[in-house]
Amino acid sequence: MNRTTGTGFIAFGLVLIVVGAVLRFAMTASTDGFDTEAVGMIAIIAGVVAALIGFLLVVMGSKRTSTLRENVVQTPGGTERIQERDDFNV
Repeated sequence: MNRTTGTGFIAFGLVLIVVGAVLRFAMTASTDGFDTEAVGMIAIIAGVVAALIGFLLVVMGSKRTSTLRENVVQTPGGTERIQERDDFNV
């Protein structure tokens, strides 16, 4: 995982919070068997949880370091370039 992994969770959480707030506070329609205020509150809570998880993923994301070694060798047919990459998760 890279350090931007949690940004999707943060964005999803914010969308859930906005949709939940609209359902909870802005809708005046009433239906039988479906409580928009309760669904809105559930969406707000789920959005806050998703945003917190995303924030934790961003803060505690893995730190990756890379080492690139390049070697150019003269061969009878010309030059040959050799690249080696080592990735480390810290």
